[in-house]
Amino acid sequence: MRATLLIGGNMGNRNAYLDFAMSHLEKSLGSIVSRSDRYESEAWGDRANHPFLNQVVEVETTLQPNEILRRILNIEQMADRSRIERWGDRTLDIDVLFLENQTIEAENLTVPHPRIAERKFTLIPLNDIDPNFIHPVLQKSIATLLEECTDNLNVNKYPY
Repeated sequence: MRATLLIGGNMGNRNAYLDFAMSHLEKSLGSIVSRSDRYESEAWGDRANHPFLNQVVEVETTLQPNEILRRILNIEQMADRSRIERWGDRTLDIDVLFLENQTIEAENLTVPHPRIAERKFTLIPLNDIDPNFIHPVLQKSIATLLEECTDNLNVNKYPY
């Protein structure tokens, strides 16, 4: 199964935390088969104090969704992630965006991620990887969702 993940953070050495995430995702989930460019964006939700650095990766995995989530949370914890405030500052955040075309509504996991269509910082790197992927709930391509997105926060390609 292909898991599409958004990795990001806005504290400390953001590039190093994204590199850390990539390394640990590959060790604990499976092979990274594609990755977007990295993008810097203004903080979404008006809670964080610093701009975020984000990247989308696709991982080929044999793990079940709950095990994927458990391992992702472990990687965040190894990166000293603290969950103090929703949309607040963080060293590392890893979100499950898609698990191929699956839909999951569970207490601890919703797939596709419920706010994909609202966020340019997610849609722009998703568009790098597969603009023609059809969102399994909204039944629109990533490119269309990006065109329709009303998020006006700045998202810029980050040189690394």
